[in-house]
Amino acid sequence: MSTLDAVQAALAAEHAAVYGYGVVGGRVGKARQAEATEAYSAHRARRDALERTVRDLGAEPVVADAAYALPFPVPDAAAAVRLAAVLEDRIAGVYSDLVRAAAGTLRLEAAGALREAAVRAVRWRGSGVAFPGLAERATRQ
Repeated sequence: MSTLDAVQAALAAEHAAVYGYGVVGGRVGKARQAEATEAYSAHRARRDALERTVRDLGAEPVVADAAYALPFPVPDAAAAVRLAAVLEDRIAGVYSDLVRAAAGTLRLEAAGALREAAVRAVRWRGSGVAFPGLAERATRQ
């Protein structure tokens, strides 16, 4: 996978995460509302940075879809928490790919994003995985 392809994939995943956190924020309980808002803002910031990176690489950034299919229905706060964990797992997977494809500063930024997604997933799920991003990659193949 080329660096540009990996950046575009990360950007597409960030678009989906921003959408997904809109759902999470609308369903999660008040006790976790601030956490959802913080994650939403973090993903928006990452999305915006990736758009700039794609342009710096000489390409046009992928655009967000009008809507995204959720992996399961989200009728309540418990489902919203599960969705947030899934979103972070998916983000970790694409940043794992970007770490492999990138070099220099971009690689460091991707590693930081992977770490942040893994930490958020643990907070949402209450437990972690041995190698964040790699488990997601295995399920995509």
